[in-house]
Amino acid sequence: MTTALIAQLQAIVGTAQVLTHDDPATDLSAWEQDWRRRSRGRALAVVRPANTAEVAAVVKACVAAGAPIVPQGGNTGLAVGSIPDESGRQVVLSLTRMNAVRQLDPDNLTVTVEAGCILQNLQTTAEQAGYLFPLSLAAEGSCTIGGNLGTNAGGTQVLRYGNTRELCLGLEVVTAQGEVWDGLSGLRKDNTGYDLRDLFIGSEGTLGIITAATLKLYPKPAATLTAWAAVASLDDAVTLLGLAHQHLGAGLTGFEVMSQFALSLVGKHMPQLRVPFLGQDNAPYGVLLENSDSESETHARERFEALLETAFEQGCVQDAVVAENLSQAHQLWHVRESIPLAQAEEGLNIKHDISIPVSRIPAFCAETDALLQREIPGVRLVNFGHLGDGNLHYNVQAPADGDAKAFLREQEDRVNTLVYDQVSRYAGSISAEHGVGSLKRDKLPHYKSPVALDLMRAIKRALDPQNLMNPGRVVKV
Repeated sequence: MTTALIAQLQAIVGTAQVLTHDDPATDLSAWEQDWRRRSRGRALAVVRPANTAEVAAVVKACVAAGAPIVPQGGNTGLAVGSIPDESGRQVVLSLTRMNAVRQLDPDNLTVTVEAGCILQNLQTTAEQAGYLFPLSLAAEGSCTIGGNLGTNAGGTQVLRYGNTRELCLGLEVVTAQGEVWDGLSGLRKDNTGYDLRDLFIGSEGTLGIITAATLKLYPKPAATLTAWAAVASLDDAVTLLGLAHQHLGAGLTGFEVMSQFALSLVGKHMPQLRVPFLGQDNAPYGVLLENSDSESETHARERFEALLETAFEQGCVQDAVVAENLSQAHQLWHVRESIPLAQAEEGLNIKHDISIPVSRIPAFCAETDALLQREIPGVRLVNFGHLGDGNLHYNVQAPADGDAKAFLREQEDRVNTLVYDQVSRYAGSISAEHGVGSLKRDKLPHYKSPVALDLMRAIKRALDPQNLMNPGRVVKV
């Protein structure tokens, strides 16, 4: 059956687009290993279709053969949700050849793209046409739109524009039976039954395969300014956020918070970068703000300066700098985006992608910091993220003089439980923007309503009764 399936797949997409281990010269690690190099599986084959019809035919062939399918985009996920298991039975369906921008509709403010389109390419296409596609995240040079939708990716602009879900108006999906649902209408109003679009977004390929999407575009702002503020506490950061909402309104498009220790890692491992206010006693946290203005740079700067003046008067900002030009703004953002890389240079760490109601973040961090330091003396906390939408990357680094590999091996499950229990106490979520994948699947029953899990299983069984679509991910069935 395996040989027959491979031959059938080759007939559908072409021999060169079906990669297997039969050829010793073929290295499948790019498709079999996750981005963080924490897991590696073994695929029966990697299949690279060129269009939606080929995807549908591949799914039908796999279903007939009982072969599980793992949809994959740029393979940049952080929850081990897009690589095969170790059985050697799963077919990786790579969508990277399906990368076209099908249509840009300026009057409808929409763009329709295929799932394999790289996010940065879409941003560039929109910009060249005079528009903004606001989804922005660190992996934008390699992640794909299908993966962004499959995980409901977030990023730095969620505060203003929402997650990928809010940016999507329609989908084209190949179902678990190999049928094609064309929902690429681009309508902003369509109350004709269940919202199938939202069902597939965030499902991580467990219900069907997203092959294309119609997405929202926005007018480009007349000016975008960036500022960096030093604050004495997370309470002050939350106060500053409230003031920013009042002064900037919809112009507030970014609000990031970074702990002094997180920034010190950037200073240590990337000394070529200038980290504002690094080492100042009155700056245990840095805040990066972005103001996008529809009028002019002068208007944007006036509003920014009024905000910071009020913040200084109220005592919630200790120091601040406003970027004078685009180059300085990029430098400030580069510091923020370099934290994960600097943390990797420091050694293996335990990552958490959590969300907490913004008002409760200061108390959560104070209590959880103390808990972890009491339970594991010397542990270091790398806390940073999208404070504006309540999403923290609350990461735990081994003690400075400890064995990082041993720390990860011996403490990860315990640390996860401590952090996730605290997240639950504060009415938060254990996955804000990275998805569940296989990494958090077994944790989910401890922190999600049994009713919700039963509904999720019922949907999975109804849409994928053979459990062939990315099995073992998100929810057990």
